[in-house]
Amino acid sequence: MNAQLTYEELATLMKSGAGITVDPSEMAGRPGSAFDEYGLDSLGLLGIVAALENRYGHPLPVDADRCRTPGEFLDLVNNTLVTGA
Repeated sequence: MNAQLTYEELATLMKSGAGITVDPSEMAGRPGSAFDEYGLDSLGLLGIVAALENRYGHPLPVDADRCRTPGEFLDLVNNTLVTGA
């Protein structure tokens, strides 16, 4: 699969899945800032992981919901999508 998850899509998922409004350009500018700085907790991230698994039709790595930052999460998700692992 050649898709890449973007900060814009992540912000949309945070809004739809956890009710949190985040500026994607702020996340892109601070990829190492913690999810909890944006108000996203582990349960919210788990919901985003589930939504992505449904969208792409295969599971993400078991540690996807343990990512602490948007940058770390996007790297993990996009590497998984590229390799299909």
